[in-house]
Amino acid sequence: MNENSQPSASRAAVIALGSNLGDTGATLQAAVRDLGATAGVTVERMSRIHETVAVSLDGPDPSRPRFANAVALISTTLEPLPLLHALQAIEQRHHRRRDVRWGDRTLDLDIVDIPGVRLQTAELTVPHVRAAERDFVLAPWAEIDPTATLSGTPIVELLARVRSEGQES
Repeated sequence: MNENSQPSASRAAVIALGSNLGDTGATLQAAVRDLGATAGVTVERMSRIHETVAVSLDGPDPSRPRFANAVALISTTLEPLPLLHALQAIEQRHHRRRDVRWGDRTLDLDIVDIPGVRLQTAELTVPHVRAAERDFVLAPWAEIDPTATLSGTPIVELLARVRSEGQES
């Protein structure tokens, strides 16, 4: 895929949203509006907002502010890297800082999956490398698209596995 190529046919994409600083619910709603206002992007569905414990490199961290998480299903004519850059611009509009990996944040937007696309660059990996291990991604995604798959495995199966193993990372 050439990131400088002309817009392609519309394709589906799964976007995870998270926030644990400020008015998290309002931030996620505003981010979805911003996403829908992005040229080449249509928001098809958004999950309800799920509240979850913060996760650090060492696992769940209840001492940190809880996260508001959601998933949006979009259709887009943007190629993966321009889509990533659009998400990063939205994060910046919401005062996202990247000081600490897995740190607290006003807004986090991740491309979880673009069905049929496999991509690994220094900037972006699709599908997201940890999506299959994250309840806070799988639960909202299953809510709005229970028949979806990630790398060939039904997300409801991945969610059941994560919950049975007690994973939160």
